[in-house]
Amino acid sequence: MVLAGGQGSRLRPYTDDRPKPMVEIPGTGIPIIGHQLAWLAAEGVTDAVVSCGHLADVLKDWLAKADLPLRVTTVVEDEPLGRGGGLKYAAASLPHPDQPWYATNGDIWTRFSLREMASFHGERDATATLALARPRIPWGAVETDAFGHITDFIESPPSPYLINAGVYVFSAAFTAMLPDIGDHERTTFPRLARERRLAGFPLPHGAYWRAIDTAKDLTEAAKELATRRS
Repeated sequence: MVLAGGQGSRLRPYTDDRPKPMVEIPGTGIPIIGHQLAWLAAEGVTDAVVSCGHLADVLKDWLAKADLPLRVTTVVEDEPLGRGGGLKYAAASLPHPDQPWYATNGDIWTRFSLREMASFHGERDATATLALARPRIPWGAVETDAFGHITDFIESPPSPYLINAGVYVFSAAFTAMLPDIGDHERTTFPRLARERRLAGFPLPHGAYWRAIDTAKDLTEAAKELATRRS
């Protein structure tokens, strides 16, 4: 499932006439969701449910015309249900509701092995597994010695903390645990964490990951793509 209903207010003016997942990565001519669907198909996914919201018709029209590498179903909420409620509503359209399923936020551009993540999920008998990323801090860091002398400057160092990377593996039973309306990250996830049924899969070393939240993220993504190609 691809959660593609956000308004993307921090990406304006790019999102004035298109939903956030339809914003193109500079230099590729392909929107974020196009990169996502290609990655999912390469990882063996055959069916995707795209949950639409803001400017849904623009996204649905692109999906209908694009030469996609997998089968896609679109759903649109009739009224705002919150992140958890929207996830539960869209899950009703999954082709195999009795099997585990992947989900990803519609503004994530990444590449890593979903098969490895699924194996990690199964080995821990988890109800839900979150991919965990260590993003780079957007500011330069300063290192000092014990006497307070500055010893080094580090440009955009990796964060010391892991964050939710916006990619998930859910068991079939997870769907029923979602709220009809509301945010699962404030209800379902904390409950599963207390019960030790929520797992975290650190992205492998060297795996590419970026959340596209701002115009600066688009620019950085294009630079990183050019570097990887060269």
